[in-house]
Amino acid sequence: MSVTMTFAGQAGFILETETGLRIGVDLYLSDCCNRYFGFKRLLPYLFDPRELNLDVLVATHAHYDHFDPDSVPAILENPKTQMVAACDVRDEAEKLGLDQQRFTYLRVGDVFEREGLRITAMPCDHGAETPDAIGLLIEADGKRMYVAGDTAFHETYFKNPALQGVDVFMMPINGAFGNLNEEEGAKAASLIKAKRTVPCHFWNFAEHGGNPHTFMKEMNERYPDCPYWLMRPGEQITI
Repeated sequence: MSVTMTFAGQAGFILETETGLRIGVDLYLSDCCNRYFGFKRLLPYLFDPRELNLDVLVATHAHYDHFDPDSVPAILENPKTQMVAACDVRDEAEKLGLDQQRFTYLRVGDVFEREGLRITAMPCDHGAETPDAIGLLIEADGKRMYVAGDTAFHETYFKNPALQGVDVFMMPINGAFGNLNEEEGAKAASLIKAKRTVPCHFWNFAEHGGNPHTFMKEMNERYPDCPYWLMRPGEQITI
């Protein structure tokens, strides 16, 4: 069986299984970070949140480019959509007046399961100010997909036996706000030994940095045996 993965820009992905389950991860669909923090969106708008028809929406932490307060309420207008999130999302969801019965909160080691989907919260280091941030091991239709989340480099994370040889490894390369930079992302890919690595978290904000060409050169020169794929926003691949 296969899973279709669409890159939604920034750190966002949409996964669709052959059985029809649709999972959104860290979707940033608005320009709310410009309004709140002066970080202007530079990528085009790709999706109307009301038309996504998701079964599960996941947020690795509460920063607005991962838990988008302009889009999440619209996505959750669909009564079938469940929200799975790191624990720091609770306060933001309450501010928005969202129904807490629609939410499942995860800490490292916790597991969410639904209709053949299994999401395990993995360790993540997004700094002392974001202690609840998590990574994700997503398992569906026999495929294993690891979302590192916004994290610094820790060799132990990427040598975790549970993650070795995953089908896809998605991680940031922007190098700002404590995240992996291009060289660290490439090193992480070499440790995970994924069947395919997809970098993200670049180009959406001028302040965030991230150069996929630098990542590509690092992979080609230092880790030529590690497959990777640079995805344009809106592009789909089949896992």
